[in-house]
Amino acid sequence: MASAMTDTATTFDLRTTTVRSTNKALQAAGAPARSVITAPRGAHALACGLDSDIDVTIDGHVGYYCAGMNQHATVTVAGNAGVGVAENMMSGTVRVQGDASQSAGATAHGGLLVIEGNAAARCGISMKGVDIVVGGDIGHMSAFMGQAGRLVVCGDAGEALGDSLYEARIYVRGTVASLGADCIKKEMAAEHLAELTELLAAAGIDADPTDFTRYGSARQLYNFHVDNAATY
Repeated sequence: MASAMTDTATTFDLRTTTVRSTNKALQAAGAPARSVITAPRGAHALACGLDSDIDVTIDGHVGYYCAGMNQHATVTVAGNAGVGVAENMMSGTVRVQGDASQSAGATAHGGLLVIEGNAAARCGISMKGVDIVVGGDIGHMSAFMGQAGRLVVCGDAGEALGDSLYEARIYVRGTVASLGADCIKKEMAAEHLAELTELLAAAGIDADPTDFTRYGSARQLYNFHVDNAATY
C-alpha cells in the first residue's frame, strides 16, 4: 500500500500492493505529485495510462509496456525496461536509466523517450511524432514505418534502419549496419544541427551534434507514379 515519505513523495511498495491498485492511484484525480514505486520486480504494464503532470520514479527493472499511453507525466525507470516501454505515449517524458527491450516507443505520438543504455530491435516502430533519444545502440528494423518525430542514436544502429520510412528524422552518431527500403543518408543542415542540439540537451546527453549523420525518407514508396498505374 502507499505510504508518505518525508520528502513529500508517496511510496508504492509492490511487495505489499498490486500493479492494478498502484496504477489506479496514479491515474486518479488528485494523484500524488511525486511518487516512488519500489520492488517492481519486472512487473508488466506499470505506470500506464497516466494523464496528469505528475512525477513517478520506478526503483528497479520493469516488464512489458511500462508507461504506455503516457500523457503529461514524467516517468523514470531506475533500471531496465521490457518490451514496448512508452508504447503509444502522447506527451510527457519517459526515461529508462538502463537498457530497453524491443519496440521501445512503438506508435508513440508525442513526448520524449530517453533510453540511457541500449535499445533492442524495432525501436520507434511506427513512431508518429515522439522524440526518442538513445544513449547507446539500437537493434534492427528501428523506426520501421516511422511517420513523424525524431530518433537520435548516440551509438550504432542495426540492420534495415528506417525501413519504409515516411517523414521521421533519424540521427546516428555511430555506424549503421544497413538502411531499410527508401531510407537514405541526407544532408545535415543548420536547422538539423539546431534541433539535434536541443534533443541532446533535453535528454541530458553530452554529445557533439556534428558527429551525427542524418537519415530520412527518399519519398519513393508512398508516392503515386502514373507510369505504374497498371500495377495498382
